[in-house]
Amino acid sequence: MPRDRAPEKVKDIKGTLLRLFKDLNKWRYMMIVATILALIAAALSTIAPNKLADVTDVISDGLKPNTENIEKISTEIYKNVMIGTNSTNIEEATITFTNMSKTEQEKILVPITIDNVKINSSDQLKYIQLISTINKDTMSEDLLIKLDKLPKSIKKLIEPKMDMNELKRRSIILGVIYLFNSLFGLCEGLLMAYVGIGFSKKLRQGISKKINRLPLKYFDNHETGDVLSRVTNDVDTIGINMSDNITSLITNITLFLGSIVMMFVTNCIMAFTAILSSIIGFIISFILLKKSQKYFVERQKQLGSLNGHIEEIFSGHNVVKAYNGEEETLDEFDRINDKLYTCNRMSQFLSGIMQPVMHFIGNFGYVAVCVVGALLVMNGKTTFGTIVAFMIYVRLFTNPLSRIAQALTTMQSIAAAGERVFEFMDEVELSDESHIKNKINKKEAKGNIEFKNVKFGYDEGKTIIKDFSADVKAGQKIAIVGPTGAGKTTMVNLLMKFYEISDGDILIDGKSIKELSRANIHDLFIMVLQDTWLFEGSIRDNLKFNRKDVTDEKIWEICKTVGVDHFIKTLPGGLDSMVGDNDSISSGQKQLLTIARGMIEDEPFLILDEATSNVDTRTEELVQKAMDKLTVGRTSFIIAHRLSTIKNADLILVMNEGNIVEQGTHEELLEKGGFYSKLYNSQFQQ
Repeated sequence: MPRDRAPEKVKDIKGTLLRLFKDLNKWRYMMIVATILALIAAALSTIAPNKLADVTDVISDGLKPNTENIEKISTEIYKNVMIGTNSTNIEEATITFTNMSKTEQEKILVPITIDNVKINSSDQLKYIQLISTINKDTMSEDLLIKLDKLPKSIKKLIEPKMDMNELKRRSIILGVIYLFNSLFGLCEGLLMAYVGIGFSKKLRQGISKKINRLPLKYFDNHETGDVLSRVTNDVDTIGINMSDNITSLITNITLFLGSIVMMFVTNCIMAFTAILSSIIGFIISFILLKKSQKYFVERQKQLGSLNGHIEEIFSGHNVVKAYNGEEETLDEFDRINDKLYTCNRMSQFLSGIMQPVMHFIGNFGYVAVCVVGALLVMNGKTTFGTIVAFMIYVRLFTNPLSRIAQALTTMQSIAAAGERVFEFMDEVELSDESHIKNKINKKEAKGNIEFKNVKFGYDEGKTIIKDFSADVKAGQKIAIVGPTGAGKTTMVNLLMKFYEISDGDILIDGKSIKELSRANIHDLFIMVLQDTWLFEGSIRDNLKFNRKDVTDEKIWEICKTVGVDHFIKTLPGGLDSMVGDNDSISSGQKQLLTIARGMIEDEPFLILDEATSNVDTRTEELVQKAMDKLTVGRTSFIIAHRLSTIKNADLILVMNEGNIVEQGTHEELLEKGGFYSKLYNSQFQQ
């Protein structure tokens, strides 16, 4: 089956996302709280660098010599020199002072007191001798290097001193900001994780309920794997990413705008530098976002196709092997897998490239900020702490850009998955039957069924059942035979109200099925199909399916009637043995178990759709006897290709091209020598 789909964009991104947000209404208060916490956490993240700058400035100031005291010491000492040498300028005084003896110099340098520290003449002389060897333009830096050579009194005044009280105060403020930032972020993450899990659960519950309300036509026209992909992959894509991206967008937009504001508050020149160096990230992000959109949509579609192909091939792998179809199925798998690989590669590449691009832009911003900041520090326009703050602001400015772009890209994937889920949720359902009040009590049912001029077609303009009429009396065993495609199974589907008839009517005990609910009709019928189905569980659970009041004695009695009791006894756990819809037991044994399951039901009507097709001739004879017992007192419909199994039917309806062409007993139809006679005799021709 061809599965090619042309890449297409999401039909309505805005509408799909709005619908998703509307479905999140149940968790609106939780989301509001999470949003507020995210906003506060983002605001604290933008304030923190500014406070870090204050801490950095306190530390950097504590590493510098006290330049004010250097100025005071130099002024007071040279004042003594000028007074003692009777000079009017410093150069003349210095020359005169240098030519004096040490004793004369110490007499001139009278003791001075600065900040309660007394500096005697000897210490002053050592200071003058030391500064005479250094460059006046770099006096502060050179004195810091030669700090250990200074006298203790002067060293005490100019050595670097850390203001520990101020450092402690500002560090506590910064620590509290980061602590609350982490706590708010943690609480926001937990809340949104709960929202995501709850939303996924709600979607799955909605899909589960929707499946039970869809007509069989939908499943006839859609691959099982594609439906499963919508339930699993698409729901996971929405649930996992939706909650994360909502707060991620809010947080990063807040960080982005907040960092811009704080940068301009801190230093306008450096703010312009950081923004201009990062502006190219905007352009690149939106180009990549536009390019990757179609690949995310196509990825979800191809994933559904691949799941459908795998489910289809794995469920029929015996047929594939028997017909040596491995190469063809592998080629088909490779073709779809290659398409999925291409979509995955392109979508991941285009979305993944955003991160390294934004890293480069961010690193380029660091360089620009450092260069401009260094120039400003040299000119006394800013402090070293401001440069540190701006290096963080550059990250806060560029990282949100990439994360916003990534979130927008993920929203494309969410929209694609959401559209597929909503397509399923919006499928036309079975007609509403809440207004139907009529009901047939199965214990009071008589067993009469009448088909009145029934017409039906799966598609408009293509009628399959053209004018079907039949009157079935209570307790009769009705066999429906005919070639493949004659409409036999379709009639059963109409009787069970799996499909709505196009025209005419079907009456059960005189009541139109249009006036009866599907649940009521299904409660009246035992149905054993050609396609066997066993769920993963014990044999007991499979046989008691949807019946809680069945005893083991009843189960063994029916199993003995069907002839499957010996098989069950050979299993290690008996009725407790685990089985499933796999190859651990034969098709015939599965069929016998499903027949036994049907016999446990005590309903007034019975439908056997090729129920003996998967059993051998000997088992067929045993099952036939069991069916004869099962049909006693019940109106029975038997669809069969093996005409030998319906010889004892009370009435045989021969169908061809949607109409009853003959009806009567086995002997009557053979005597006519018509369509049934030819059909019957053809099964025994050599």
